[in-house]
Amino acid sequence: MKRNRQIGIGLLTTAVLASGGAAQSPFLSEVPEPRGGPQGPLWSVLDADADGSISAVEMDNAGVALQALDQNHNGKLNGDELRPRGPENRRGETRMERASPHRPPLAKDDAERRILSVLDDLDRNYRQQMNVSVSDGRLLRLLTESIGAKHVVELGTFNGYSSLWMCLGLRATGGKLTTYEIDAEIIREARGNFRRAGVEGIVTVVEGDAHRTVKELQEPIDLLFLDADKEGYVFYLKRLLPLIRPGGLIVAHNMANPPPDPRYLEAVTTNPDLETVFLLMDGAGVGVTLKKKL
Repeated sequence: MKRNRQIGIGLLTTAVLASGGAAQSPFLSEVPEPRGGPQGPLWSVLDADADGSISAVEMDNAGVALQALDQNHNGKLNGDELRPRGPENRRGETRMERASPHRPPLAKDDAERRILSVLDDLDRNYRQQMNVSVSDGRLLRLLTESIGAKHVVELGTFNGYSSLWMCLGLRATGGKLTTYEIDAEIIREARGNFRRAGVEGIVTVVEGDAHRTVKELQEPIDLLFLDADKEGYVFYLKRLLPLIRPGGLIVAHNMANPPPDPRYLEAVTTNPDLETVFLLMDGAGVGVTLKKKL
């Protein structure tokens, strides 16, 4: 019984910490409320008798109780399974709404609202087809607008989700997006999303193998976003770096998951003309590289 209780306490500690509980709180006769309060699913299954505390018996049974939250039966508890459910109808929230502790993006005008509505639709209904997360997308928008980008180049359009985030910034800068995609069927889907969002006038989609088509690009680039074939990052960087203006950015997706090409990491961290930081590494990971000004 003592060993079972120790196991239960360990599982309980891990689960409460994962849901936002305080790491320093002792697990004796009382457990701190998980994020969202005692109405959350974690508290509900642990506090079996609903008396507002976790007893020794309930700690002994913690392992079994936690299995009730494993909705997909994969032997693990993820953020969605630990997320509180309550009268605020959080079950219906999108990933956009729960992407971070911050509030979801707010539309400044009708045009921005139109783009955000398409992003929200894609997030709600096509999340498995996304090429970036909501947090990644918001970062792309911030970088695009903050550097006053007039020309953004994207390698890997997919369904246009990341493109739309950058278009939010390009609306403010008066800039344009050139995006490259090899799959004709996916391009049709992306163009449909651009029309729905009302940004087709600032987006040029280049169809074909980008290893060939980018060679035709001659215009200066303010921001380059790499999210195509990962083994091609080094080629794209070598080919397009001369076109990136001093003070411009190279943003590379998947710097954590899947593992990036070590040749690309070396290229952006050993060149004295570049300065690179890595962000959002708890997800796919984003590398942001500055081309230093002369």
